[in-house]
Amino acid sequence: MQLEVGAIIEGKVTGITKFGAFVELPTGKTGMVHISEVSSSYVKEISDHLSENQMVKVKVLSISPEGKVSLSIKKCQDAAQGEQTRQASPSPRQQSSPPPRRQFREQGWRGPKQSATDNLSFEDMMAKFKQTSDDKMSDLKRSTEFRKGSSRRGSAK
Repeated sequence: MQLEVGAIIEGKVTGITKFGAFVELPTGKTGMVHISEVSSSYVKEISDHLSENQMVKVKVLSISPEGKVSLSIKKCQDAAQGEQTRQASPSPRQQSSPPPRRQFREQGWRGPKQSATDNLSFEDMMAKFKQTSDDKMSDLKRSTEFRKGSSRRGSAK
């Protein structure tokens, strides 16, 4: 069996450290699951989530040129949950409830307000952006000149 990035395989936890867990893979190689890749929730102690000799499903994140294998339990779980969600949720045509945006509007939420730029052409939007940018730059120059002027006056005393 060849290891490849993105593969989901099962392995055995062979060691636990403060920063991660080592997992022996079916290929005979050992990979590491960093503490941040153990669970989608916060992990303070890895031993609260894993134990030695436990069998776990892992996803291969990367394989370095030196042969170090980076693994993730979290991404494997996320992929499995995403797959379950896709299988469990009906297609948009089969849904009986209205789309979320319509639900909010029925409850009184009007969505984002229409801005003045929604009906402008690209050129008009660019001109407005340039004008706003120029205004901000001139304000910035004035405020830095004011600071420089007041610091000079303050040092003359």
